[in-house]
This record gives sequence, structure tokens and C-alpha cells, in this order.
Amino acid sequence: MQSKVKNLFGRQIMIPILALIALALFNLIVDPSFFSITLGYSSTGDPVLSGYLITILDYGSELAILAIGMTLVTAASGGQDISVGATMAIAGSVTLRVLCGSNSRPDELQAPIIVAFLVACVAAILCGAFNGVLVAYFKIQPMVATLILFTAGRSIAAWINNNELPIISDPVFGYFGNFFPGIPIPATVFIAAACIAVIALVLKFTNLRLYTQSVGINASSARLNGLNPAVLKMIAFIILGVCVAVAGFIKVSRFSTINYSVVAKDIEMDAILAVAIGGNALSGGKFNMTASILGAYVIQFLTTTLYKFEVETAALPAYKAVVVIILVVLSAPTVREKLSSIGKKIKSSQGRKEVA
Repeated sequence: MQSKVKNLFGRQIMIPILALIALALFNLIVDPSFFSITLGYSSTGDPVLSGYLITILDYGSELAILAIGMTLVTAASGGQDISVGATMAIAGSVTLRVLCGSNSRPDELQAPIIVAFLVACVAAILCGAFNGVLVAYFKIQPMVATLILFTAGRSIAAWINNNELPIISDPVFGYFGNFFPGIPIPATVFIAAACIAVIALVLKFTNLRLYTQSVGINASSARLNGLNPAVLKMIAFIILGVCVAVAGFIKVSRFSTINYSVVAKDIEMDAILAVAIGGNALSGGKFNMTASILGAYVIQFLTTTLYKFEVETAALPAYKAVVVIILVVLSAPTVREKLSSIGKKIKSSQGRKEVA
């Protein structure tokens, strides 16, 4: 029985699960109303659920989509993409440009929504491919390579729409970032579920997981075994580009407009932290996609908790950093090994006392 419990708590997936439990217990003790969910109605008369848990599901799903791509990039390249937020701004700006055409305040959409989304995907994939080329072929460290778009991305997004703030008046466009008519659960939950299902099928029925981990662990060895590390790194960055396009589409759909300077601000840090809280090594190699996705909801749970207790927005990153540092340190293999050895010593000393 003890060995089963030990094996259970030794699994990587337990790190974000225990973090979720800890946050849930904290809120349950301090303010049980945190878990209340109410059914109301939107301005159009459609039923909608509201509450802190719904907020966590809503915005956490958006972050979970990004965590999928960030996990693959981290595993393959041993680094992180810090241009995610800026690329989301580009994807969102492209979406609005296609839908608005030359008029930033159109009375009706100038193109089908699906076309706008596909064009945004192409734009985000090109951004991902640009980062991938720098990392895979020019051997530039990922954070340095992605610093280019991190710096210039929001300016590019503003340039795409001539520094105007386009506004979409068509209510259908707003469904994807809010609620589908007649369904009280946020639309982002369904979009995230679809993305998770797709990546689960890809990882199950292809060798992407094995090849990505092989390249991340030892690229030279992977090359000797017939793999092309550069191509696999490119694939990881391109998949992240698709994830960014989906998240960017959701982001602009929420408000039917965009603010280039603040849209998705610092979201790349949350995506990286989701991967870290999932227990994945930020130096690359083996990864657990499920743990990363749960890590995204842990980050959003923490963010919502801090907002609930009226922590100032400026101080929010500091509070979040302290909690995340504790979780990441506790999940580090060296720390877990040390704690395990201490536990064995305590158990051994107790056994000697019982014999004596």
C-alpha cells in the first residue's frame, strides 16, 4: 500500500494536481463563496454561468492552448518562446484586418470569419517559422531569437491596421471569445477541448512525442539515429504558431476589437510557468502534456485568487512569482530526491528505535 501511495505521489502529474488542491483549500477556508456559481442571462437573453470558477475555466482554457505549443517548443529546443504575446497581437490584428477590410468600423463583415481565422493562422505560422529558423538553423538560443518578435511584434500588429483600433459590430464574431447562444459554458472551454483532443490524437498516433523528446535530450544522438533535429524544432515552433493563432482569435473575439499595447501582455510568462508547474524540465527533453495543461489552470486559479483578494495589478506579478518559485523549486528533481532521502533517513531511524 505504501509503495502504491509513493508511486502515485512520485508521478509528475501530481505536481499541478497538488497545487490545484492547495489553492482550492486556501479559498475554501478563507472564503467559501469563491466556489459559488450563478446562472444569469446575457443582454440577448441567453443563459450564462458566472463565478470565479467559470472565470478560471474561461481564461485558463486560453492559457492551456498556449501551453500545448510552449511544451513542445521547450521539449524540442530546450528554450522558450517569449514572443507569444506579441504574436497573438499580430494574429488578432490580421483577423480584424480581414474582417474589416479598408473600413475600421464596418457595418457588416468583409469576409467570412473562418477565412479571417485561417489567414491569422498563416500569419502566426510564419512568425513561428521565423523563430524556428533562427533557433534550428542559425543555432540562436530560443529566448534571444524570439526577442526580435517580442520587441517588434506589437508595432507590426498596429501597422497591419494602420494604427487604428478596428471594431467589429457583428455579434457572431463575439461568440468565440464569450458564449455560444443557448450554451451557458464559455466558448473557450470547447475550443480548448478541441485543441487538447487534436494534440492528444497527434501524440498518440504519431511519433512526434518520441522524436521531440529525443531531440531535446540529445540532438546529436537523435541525428545519428536518423532524425533531423532542425526539422523537428521547426515543427514545434509551427505548432506553437497555430496555438497562438487560436488564442489570438479568442482574444480579439472577447472584445471585438484590439488594444495593441496591452493585448495578451505578459501571457508568454504565464505559458512558460504553466510548463514549469507541470514538472517539465525547461532545459528540454521528456514532457508531460497533461501536466502542462493542468499547470495552465493552476496559473489562472492563482491569478483569479489574487484578483479576488484585491491585490493591486502592479503587484500581481510579484505575488505570483513567489508562489510559482515555491512550486517550481519543490517540483525540481534534485529537491524531490533530497526530500525522499530525508524521508528514508527518518523512516530508518524510527525503525532502529522500534528494534531497540
